[in-house]
Amino acid sequence: MSVDEAVIIDVVRTPSGRGKPGGALSGVHPVDLLGDLLAELVRRNDLDPGAVEDVIAGCVGQVGPQSVNIARNALLAAGFPEHVPGTTIDRQCGSSQQAAGFAAQAVMAGVQDVVIACGVESMSGVPIGTATLGRDPYGARLAARYPEGLVSQGVAAELIAQRHRLTRDELDEFSERSHRLAAEAAAAGEFDRELVPVQATDADGGHRVVDVDETVRPDTAMAALARLNPSFRTPELAERFPDLEWSITPGNSSPLTDGASAALIMSARRAEQLGLTPRARFHAFVVTGSDPLLMLTGVMPATARILKQTGLNLDDVDAYEVNEAFAPVPLAWLREFGADPARLNADGGAIALGHPLGASGTRLLGTLLARLEHTGGRYGLQTMCEGGGMANATIIERI
Repeated sequence: MSVDEAVIIDVVRTPSGRGKPGGALSGVHPVDLLGDLLAELVRRNDLDPGAVEDVIAGCVGQVGPQSVNIARNALLAAGFPEHVPGTTIDRQCGSSQQAAGFAAQAVMAGVQDVVIACGVESMSGVPIGTATLGRDPYGARLAARYPEGLVSQGVAAELIAQRHRLTRDELDEFSERSHRLAAEAAAAGEFDRELVPVQATDADGGHRVVDVDETVRPDTAMAALARLNPSFRTPELAERFPDLEWSITPGNSSPLTDGASAALIMSARRAEQLGLTPRARFHAFVVTGSDPLLMLTGVMPATARILKQTGLNLDDVDAYEVNEAFAPVPLAWLREFGADPARLNADGGAIALGHPLGASGTRLLGTLLARLEHTGGRYGLQTMCEGGGMANATIIERI
């Protein structure tokens, strides 16, 4: 049986809003945030929403306003016909990257022809930790397997910085770079095709249009970053990890973020029938598990595995998007593979553009695609570290 080719028709996203009360998107319900984006995705591609065979949404905080299958709620809010199904998945930070992988797999298997992969996160409305409701998410058997206890992602980032001998200055310099490149890309209009303005309500009940990334700070300077205190050091953790320098701060971490993103994925055959022009094809994708203590290192085995699977090396890849959950992650990845730093997150990364957890995967996909189109590159690699010790990696090929 022949394998259908899965192609990317379009990728869109909202601007990033600060994920706290008063943030630019904090007054927008996450169902509406994603729903309006889905409506715009089909509208601008002149696609009958009834032709969509599934909507797969990534969302990490599936509680409160993001509960009860936000994918289905958002597509109904978008006005899609009731026969269109939707499902919500959680692979932590890689949720919508995994949604894109599931969508492409369905197309390649010949099961579906038109699928939307998307994601949303309102970190102002559903703060980190809300989903556990103060209860233990691990249980006795997992605790017995890791008797010293698992740690937060911030502490994992500290451990990675220590293991790869990354200094505070290096972390802050990388963060300054992220803001500078994102600001330059925005000024050059490189995000214009993917950005969809959002009608938002402010604290006074007034309405305004949000059309720029609130999280990007063009004036970020090393001196200001150097004044920030470590975020994750406590007396108990300092005793457990006495050798850590405690260099992870709000400045070299991705900010709490509100946002949504979505990708229209089709079989090449159906795209041709509909008169739509594919922008890229899925070349390969993998997902791996890794050490749940050093949970952010999964990008290394995921990258190694996808390169082996495809027979490519990093010199063959024209752009890399390695999610900037914390600065040590892409920096350690660079050292591990000896990759070209100029090809890494060349339009800025999550430290500047934000990390709305469930939405980041398809956000990175859109940024990667735009970068390939801007430079004329052929292959792009996207990889994301994920809570619990996992990572997705995807290679796309520009058409």
